[in-house]
Amino acid sequence: MKLNCLRPLWGLLVGAWLLPACQQYSTEKMEAVTVAEVAADTPEPTDPKTADTTRENRENYAVVHENPFLAAERNPLSTFAIDVDRASYANVRRFLTQERQLPPPDAVRLEELVNYFPYRYPQPRTGPASLNAEVAACPWNPAHQLVLVGVQGKQVATSTLPPANLVFLLDVSGSMNDPQKLPLLKESLRLLVREALRPQDYVSIVVYAGAAGVVLPPTSGADRETILRALDGVEAGGSTAGGEGLRLAYQLAQQHQQPGGNNRIILATDGDFNVGEQSDADMERLITQERESGVFLSVLGFGEGNLQDSKMELLADKGNGNYAYIDQLNEARRVLVQEYGGTLFTLAKDVKVQVEFNPALVREYRLLGYENRLLAAEDFNDDRKDAGELGAGQQVTALYEVVPVGAPATNGVSIDPLKYQKLAASRPATGSELLTVKLRYQEPQGSPSQLLALPVRNVRLDEPIAQASDNLRWAAAVAQFGLLLRNSRYAGSATWASTADLARNTEAPDADGSRSEFRELVRQAAALGGRN
Repeated sequence: MKLNCLRPLWGLLVGAWLLPACQQYSTEKMEAVTVAEVAADTPEPTDPKTADTTRENRENYAVVHENPFLAAERNPLSTFAIDVDRASYANVRRFLTQERQLPPPDAVRLEELVNYFPYRYPQPRTGPASLNAEVAACPWNPAHQLVLVGVQGKQVATSTLPPANLVFLLDVSGSMNDPQKLPLLKESLRLLVREALRPQDYVSIVVYAGAAGVVLPPTSGADRETILRALDGVEAGGSTAGGEGLRLAYQLAQQHQQPGGNNRIILATDGDFNVGEQSDADMERLITQERESGVFLSVLGFGEGNLQDSKMELLADKGNGNYAYIDQLNEARRVLVQEYGGTLFTLAKDVKVQVEFNPALVREYRLLGYENRLLAAEDFNDDRKDAGELGAGQQVTALYEVVPVGAPATNGVSIDPLKYQKLAASRPATGSELLTVKLRYQEPQGSPSQLLALPVRNVRLDEPIAQASDNLRWAAAVAQFGLLLRNSRYAGSATWASTADLARNTEAPDADGSRSEFRELVRQAAALGGRN
């Protein structure tokens, strides 16, 4: 059964890698076809009214092995690629509000929960990003410290962004015949077309079911009605030929590529591909090759039951794009309209963070989340190593739990003093620095990487979380929420009540209502039998 869960997205990519271009729907003349033509040779879709409502849930999530505590003396460097995806938060919300159940622990990615919310970081004075950090007592373990690292991407007015060449690659297979799938997908893209698309932007639409076809050739954002009519004609039906559709979308994007612009495929699907299987190596090879041409890939996930979360996240990561899960129209507006620039325009690529801990002050540390974004220490200075992308105005927030020198070891076991190494206790605490945060990034079109560095001074252990900034207090509340949902061994003294108190005692504006919604999610999770 586990193998069957992995087949869908593997099949998409081997199809894209191995199958020839669909001759029936050649992109040479870019003649539009109808969805009826695309699905003409496919089986009739199952009537959702008569479908078996007890069908097996085939959602798939990558196993998350939480980062352990590491000794600063032996592991002074922590390195990871940034991640601005927030699909996990929207998916968690879907489980709590629509499914009325706690999410599977592996559906909870701490960094995506924390990064769902905006923080008040200063704009960069020069370059594409600013680097920020703060320290306070850890709320779920007051004997430890909590370190916040924040990256702020430069705000860029939407009107000044380069032109966009967007190819909507839409899954119209029979599995999309559900109110929370294709109808929500179409309404989401209508929001983008009506409220965010500019005359200099161009949109194409490729659909795939039993075959793949171009429903809309490249069309200016000034011609909204033509784009909307094409969307209106999209209907679900047939089996899935995802690989063929992806290949066709790449052809279309490359043939109409905007030099220096935002060339991107937006794959919208429930993840139910079924055209064979192939290795992860083939999958990564295809996506990596295509991103080098300057065409990036973002993924929008919809619906429940088929969601192949782990593979959809991998697609976006390897395609230098974003992965978002759309559980409601407000989420679509947030991702596609309010964050149009950040979601679709890359400000800096291959962005990496490296933190060096001072072993004279830090006994152990643990990075919260980013388990699938960890890098080797030497990768930080290697410009050939792929990492995350930072969009216009985007933020990245990371948290470290730090065990100070003098506090008990987290596993209750210590090692003998080292014979051939200088002891940490004999080292001076240079300027009382707890750690130094470094950031590397490259320009979107490629360049030697640039370096930012920020030393962070130590604070007293009795510096309570209540005296920290709103940024740190809110991030701590969200992280604690995630620890409880995961039933994490590192949750310490955290409870739903203390999480609610921590989230309540913040004062930042809540213009979009996301903070109020979060407080309600905490209440619902506690009511569903979460850890007390």
